[in-house]
Amino acid sequence: MSKQMWKAGNMLYPLPVVMVSCEREGEKPNIITVAWSGTICTNPAMVSISIRKERYSYDIIKESGMFVINLVNDKIVKAADWCGVRSGRDYDKFKEMGLTRADGSVPGMPLIKESPVNIECEVKEIKELGSHDMFIAAVKNVWADEKYMDEKGKFHLNESGLVTYSHGEYFGLGKRYGKFGYSVKK
Repeated sequence: MSKQMWKAGNMLYPLPVVMVSCEREGEKPNIITVAWSGTICTNPAMVSISIRKERYSYDIIKESGMFVINLVNDKIVKAADWCGVRSGRDYDKFKEMGLTRADGSVPGMPLIKESPVNIECEVKEIKELGSHDMFIAAVKNVWADEKYMDEKGKFHLNESGLVTYSHGEYFGLGKRYGKFGYSVKK
C-alpha cells in the first residue's frame, strides 16, 4: 500500500456549493457562500450550515433566526465564488453579482431567483464547535424553479447544472452511474 497519513482534517469531498442568503429587518440582504452544509434529518426536514463567528452573515442569521439555502448551478457559480471571497460589510452582493432578490414566504427570507432550488430555514439550535458554529435548522419551505419541471410535474433537478466543490475547485455534476437501489434490482 502506498498512502501517506496526514494530520486530522476535513477531506469529505465533494460537497454541494450553496449560497446562503439572509437579511436583517431594514437592511440590505446578504449572501454567504458555504461549503459546510448538509441534510441532517428527513422527518422533520432539517439541515445544517456551519459559519465562522467573524463572518458578516453570522450575526444576521443568529439574530434573525432565519436563512435560505440556495443551490448553485453552472449559471451562478461565478457569483457563488465571488460571494465567498467578498464581505457583505463592504458590498451589496445581490447588486454586485446581478442577482435578483425574491421574496420568500416571510420577511427576512430572501431567495436568490436565479437558483434552481431555495430552501427556507428556521434556526433551531446553534452548536459552538471550534472554528465554525453549526446552525441546525428546520426546513420551512422549498422553492423549485418551474423551468426544470416536465409536463407531468416531475422536477428534473439533475438537469439544472448543479455544481459541487472539491478540494478548492468547482465541478459540474457528471456521469450518472445508477439510481437509488439499482445494485439490488433484478
